[in-house]
Amino acid sequence: MNWLRSAVFFLWFVAVSIAVHIVFLPALFLPRRAAVTAARSWCAGILWGLRTIARLDYEVRGDIPRTPMLIASKHMTMWDTVALFYVLGDPVFILKRQLMNIPLYGWYARRVGMIAIDRQAGSGALRNMTKAARRSLASGLSVIIFPEGTRKKAEAPANYKPGVAALYQRLNRPCVPVALNSGLFWTGPAGFLKKRGRIVLQFLPAIAPGLGRREFMRMLEGRIEQATSGLIREGRALLAGDSLSPGTAE
Repeated sequence: MNWLRSAVFFLWFVAVSIAVHIVFLPALFLPRRAAVTAARSWCAGILWGLRTIARLDYEVRGDIPRTPMLIASKHMTMWDTVALFYVLGDPVFILKRQLMNIPLYGWYARRVGMIAIDRQAGSGALRNMTKAARRSLASGLSVIIFPEGTRKKAEAPANYKPGVAALYQRLNRPCVPVALNSGLFWTGPAGFLKKRGRIVLQFLPAIAPGLGRREFMRMLEGRIEQATSGLIREGRALLAGDSLSPGTAE
């Protein structure tokens, strides 16, 4: 049944994506808030389809940041970007520049102020990223970075990049680590298979500004990986047949 539900959800995903991108096309020429509404509508449609069609819900744990902060999240699947954007309301992501070239998606990403980086630009990329992040924070928007730089399979060895530490030090803001276990439920070739269950998105205690680079990296990786390991164990138990545990599903 997972494969059948996944196939139906895929059709829903395509339909919602086409509908939202076309219906909200005028938002690209309106104030930024209109594009944010379009993005949130798309995220809401995707999460609704996952819950209703694929029987894949989610739960948020921890304190959701209410003031602009640097947020460093584990990254396993596309679900992470959808859920983080929806739950946080109006954040900006640091993403690779190539994504901005995708028709429609890239147009909306530019309009809402996503921060694109060129990984081949060396120190120049860090300077540009820092400037853009400062502008976003000053505008009241949290900045989300995936410290491993790309998606990682559940239980894959950690590989944290130094860019997150450089950004943390330059911004001089608290950093909120985020753990999740989406990779257990959003799987298969190209992430096609959606398994029934509940993904957990957990906001961990913020790391105060002012730490040295090594200490910050040790603390960030330790908190995210420890929490992620616990969520993976919990998710595997759920997939093995345990009933859904009580929680706050949003």
